[in-house]
Amino acid sequence: MIPKVFSQVIELGDGRTITLETGKLAKQADGSVVVRMGDTMLLATVVSAKTSDPNMDFLPLTVDYREKFAASGRYPGGFMKREARPSNEEILTMRLVDRVLRPLFPKDYHAETQVMIQLMSHDENVMPDALAGLAASTAIQLSDIPFEAPISEVRVARIDGEFVINPSFDQLKLADIDLMVGASIDFVAMVEGEMDEVSEEEMADAIRFAHEAIKVQCQAQIALSEAVGKKETREYEPEESDEELEAIIREAAYQQCYDIAKKGTSKQERGLAFSEVKENIIANYSEEELEEKENLISKYFNKAQKEAVRDLTLNEGLRLDGRTTTDIRPIWCEVDYLPKTHGSSIFTRGETQALATVTLGTSRDANMVDSPTIQDEERFYLHYNFPPFSTGEARPLRGTSRREIGHGNLAQRALKGMVPEDCPYTVRVVSEVLESNGSSSMATVCSGTMALMDAGVQLKKPVSGIAMGLISDGDRYAVLSDILGDEDHLGDMDFKVTGTSDGITACQMDIKIKGLSYEILVKALQQARDGRLHILEKLTSTIAEPNTDVKPHAPKMVTVRVSGEYIGAIIGPGGKHIQELQKETETTIVINEDEVTEEGIVEILGTNQEGIDKVLSRIKAITFKPDKGSVYEVKVVKTLDFGAVVEYLEAPGNEVLLHISELAWERTNNVTDVVKIGDVIDVKYFGTDPKTRKEKVSRKALLQRPPRPERKPKHEQNKEKEVKKD
Repeated sequence: MIPKVFSQVIELGDGRTITLETGKLAKQADGSVVVRMGDTMLLATVVSAKTSDPNMDFLPLTVDYREKFAASGRYPGGFMKREARPSNEEILTMRLVDRVLRPLFPKDYHAETQVMIQLMSHDENVMPDALAGLAASTAIQLSDIPFEAPISEVRVARIDGEFVINPSFDQLKLADIDLMVGASIDFVAMVEGEMDEVSEEEMADAIRFAHEAIKVQCQAQIALSEAVGKKETREYEPEESDEELEAIIREAAYQQCYDIAKKGTSKQERGLAFSEVKENIIANYSEEELEEKENLISKYFNKAQKEAVRDLTLNEGLRLDGRTTTDIRPIWCEVDYLPKTHGSSIFTRGETQALATVTLGTSRDANMVDSPTIQDEERFYLHYNFPPFSTGEARPLRGTSRREIGHGNLAQRALKGMVPEDCPYTVRVVSEVLESNGSSSMATVCSGTMALMDAGVQLKKPVSGIAMGLISDGDRYAVLSDILGDEDHLGDMDFKVTGTSDGITACQMDIKIKGLSYEILVKALQQARDGRLHILEKLTSTIAEPNTDVKPHAPKMVTVRVSGEYIGAIIGPGGKHIQELQKETETTIVINEDEVTEEGIVEILGTNQEGIDKVLSRIKAITFKPDKGSVYEVKVVKTLDFGAVVEYLEAPGNEVLLHISELAWERTNNVTDVVKIGDVIDVKYFGTDPKTRKEKVSRKALLQRPPRPERKPKHEQNKEKEVKKD
């Protein structure tokens, strides 16, 4: 018996719809929903434990997004035909959903919670990551799990000046704005995306447009949960609280923390001072009291410390390290630091430092993306590493973290639009974060820009990035430029903005307060622009423009196009010719086929220009086609009874037969009477002889034709004949 199914349809306003359906699948989960757009279908479920660890002081939330290969009728790649660890694209989608959901659970809700989203069917015209937030929130709305309000996420793109919600992959290629926006009915919570040097106002317009679409999707979730029968929110054991203790701790800690924050000391000094205040407060309590109340004391101390730091900024415009709200920390930069990399740079801002390297390669080094929804290759990609020593910690290394993947992706999106389309190389940038106290991802953008320029990659424009914060108490607000690590969790909006001198190229925002006006948002973005331009000036004073050529030890890349008919001749049987040529010239040769023109694209990579020139010469010889009517210099390589085999000097190895009859105007009995092996002569090319269907060249056509002997009158010829008869 098929269970009763409930559904809700969301109109996108252009004929497309999104359907929410529940009641058929995964009914043992606390909440489940199938979201469908076109033929793309996502199944989202949520389960939360009924009890929690009383000693836990955070929400153990896991958001998991997986794309099943069967959804697009494909097999997983590799030896094991089974989905394994999540791809980078899946991890990035998980992060997008997590960042919107997490702040909307009650602060004192600490039950283990798992949201799972699975792509079950894929329509190539629908990008599923734009539906994941809607699916996750709907599953929660259909459960009894405490949650503040429904949210949704949409992708907004601007195509030919018009905003489009949830565009297709092909449409997105034409967009100059690509933003993912997460929001509830009342406020925007998250923004992330890339842009083609747009203004702050244009970006705000895109967010506003996306928010209107999100409001409709949130209303649909409410309607669906009411149709099913809204569940009563489950009871859970709240955190222990003690208002009297909180007041005592605040009284003891607030002013001391305020005074420490006002001194403008370094991260380490400040941390030790705060710790000393906390230890002095704890010393006032007995062991029995601490056994019962130590967690609360720590909690209330942290709350008082946070309040003091925020108040210092709102009251006096000062920050933890003594700066004003608009000051940027001291910056120093250096390029060409590493002698054997293809490009390198150091960017240091305050206590944050990133060392970037660039490696240049062929298309064979492209990063292959093979997922159920995307089969593509990246010719420019960036990897970000965040070792524990960068924050003075010692902790185990467990592979690349989700945070590292997210930060690297943000920096990659910031820079990739400035790499010219005709860049012949595959370019890999690696950022090694060596110190961190405030936005190492933006330091990565800055160091990446300089390393690319140092490597000789002809960036269209340099890119800089800055991390910003916002503190507001409702009536007052302060926008903080270039936030510290300590300020990262204090504020009401954390946002990172990258761009050139002409506009924004990428952004990432987490907005934690309700009712943030677009006027404040634009003002904050404009302050970020001032900071970006200041940092950009520091970068360009270190390296003003890209180096005109790659480093002497870096590979030079030459790309040539050849007719498809010559690809086989260049490669040779079993790759014999190309392998011998690579070995002989110490180069790397890669041949790809242009699917549109069916031409061969030959990439030649090598550090020795002589070797590259030799490869070019060989390719020119193989693909040489003489022009009809042109004269060419040739060398005799073989003599035969009926002619000579000659080789074009400008195309060694390209031979043609010079027939004996085309050697000279006089009758030629032996070829060697006119030419010998090794002789260099000129010939004229006549194309293909229609009789023999072979190429025809002639030496005699370039020689002056000897005059014909005079013919005697006919009557004199007759007399001579009569004389001969007698």
